[in-house]
Amino acid sequence: MERFQQYIDGQFSDGAGRFDSLDPATGQAWASMPDANAGDVDRAVRAADRAFRDPAWAGLTATARGRLLFRLADLVAEAAPRLAALETRDTGKIIRETGAQIAYVADYYRYYAGLADKIEGAHLPIDKPDMEVWLRREPVGVVAAIVPWNSQLFLSAVKLGPALAAGCTVVLKASEDGPAPLLKFARLVDRAGFPPGVVNILTGGPQAGRALTSHPLVAHIAFTGGPDTARHILRASAENLSRTSLELGGKSPFVVFDDADLDSAANAQVAGIFAATGQSCVAGSRLIVQASVHEALLARLVAKANAAAIGVPDRMETEIGPLCTARQRDRIDRIVQDSIAAGAVLRAGGVVPEGPGFFYPPTILDCSDAPDAPCVTQELFGPVLSVLSFDTEEQALHLANDTPFGLASGVFTRSLTRAHRMIRGLRAGVVWVNTYRAVSPMAPFGGHGLSGQGREGGLAAALDYTTVKTVWLRVSDDPIPDPFIMR
Repeated sequence: MERFQQYIDGQFSDGAGRFDSLDPATGQAWASMPDANAGDVDRAVRAADRAFRDPAWAGLTATARGRLLFRLADLVAEAAPRLAALETRDTGKIIRETGAQIAYVADYYRYYAGLADKIEGAHLPIDKPDMEVWLRREPVGVVAAIVPWNSQLFLSAVKLGPALAAGCTVVLKASEDGPAPLLKFARLVDRAGFPPGVVNILTGGPQAGRALTSHPLVAHIAFTGGPDTARHILRASAENLSRTSLELGGKSPFVVFDDADLDSAANAQVAGIFAATGQSCVAGSRLIVQASVHEALLARLVAKANAAAIGVPDRMETEIGPLCTARQRDRIDRIVQDSIAAGAVLRAGGVVPEGPGFFYPPTILDCSDAPDAPCVTQELFGPVLSVLSFDTEEQALHLANDTPFGLASGVFTRSLTRAHRMIRGLRAGVVWVNTYRAVSPMAPFGGHGLSGQGREGGLAAALDYTTVKTVWLRVSDDPIPDPFIMR
């Protein structure tokens, strides 16, 4: 089996332990991974803290930091096909998706490379004539970045890019599920020429996560994952009052009105729920469709679900690959069966296929008469679409907002005024109108409620890794008056 190593303080090494990574398409072990413990984490954080204060990094100009990020972007673009193949092997995500996504990851590093020397302070027109006052933006310190296995190179870029542009140092923890791409990415960080300790990459289970999020030298925790883990992170970070930015997934509504282009809406809905086998934080898992076009749109979606090519993920013709883990497949199937028992009508899929691997078919459940079914209320993180219907715009908005999550949303309508009303009313960090899943390094991304706090992408993300220092400079040569003499 291929053997991977962690990257700490500019050196590659084995972790305190090791574990096997399974190929989701076969269920068989294919690689050996380092399993970091609290000691490994402590070494990584201390290395990042030393690097943060070392002139080799701290003394670089912002432009010089940008050059290193440009170099990393070029290396990512060059290695994209190899990284894509590795992510497909270790996570089951189909090659046509990993290839396109990782090629675009390089643009995120380029964006933050260009932004590094544009993080500016400000001069204040202070009300005291003998003072000059200005603001400096300075890096917060050591960042703990924790990412899940899905889209891990992308989710790392939206943390590493702005953190490094701001001048921070980073300890990046990959998920113990499918960590191979990030451990290989460490080789590119090393080649790019970042000073030792500026970027450290490891993987491991809960012990590593607790040690990282509770470490007293960590200033900022950037996490992508689920609300339950986020609650543990907040508790672990409370003692040190570390900053947090949390992107926690969602139960995103996809609202289709009767004036929409149904073919376009169907294609966007398929991309929104079945792409990445539904394992996406922005998956449009709740279709909310106007009753008058309910059956017409559902017929299109059922046909596409039944025709989807399920297969091994490294073939370009495959459209639906396996789920990342057996436990995720089993959880999804249990929720689907519970939803059927609660009154949801199975319109497509819903049966675990025989054979090896962690496969689950594209599944559609009509929940018009079961709006409280588990598939409607719980994030499944799989290729399962729950369908609800409405009559009025007010009902559509109520259904869309009837969730504790608030990450993404989609609206399909030809009415400009209706689109604006929905944009105003939807409680979500992202609203896509007549499109879905569009992203850009320039556009902030994030949610509220159980979907988290903070934003990734755009200038806002880079500023989130800085702290403001207020500088007062007295410009008068006159002596400061004696404060004990009243005038």
